[in-house]
Amino acid sequence: MKDSLLEILVCPVCHGPLELRDVERIDKEINAGLLFCARCNYGYKIVEGIPNLLPPENKS
Repeated sequence: MKDSLLEILVCPVCHGPLELRDVERIDKEINAGLLFCARCNYGYKIVEGIPNLLPPENKS
């Protein structure tokens, strides 16, 4: 995932800003980490460069 994507991503529940945490980079791109919403107190994982932004009630 490219850093520029962080500018447009928002929390799917409250539409608040997401904070990048525990980032792992490969070749200057985000490969793993967590996008955290302080308003909802919930984190969305980034796995193999793909953010999983499904709201908590939709995750299995």
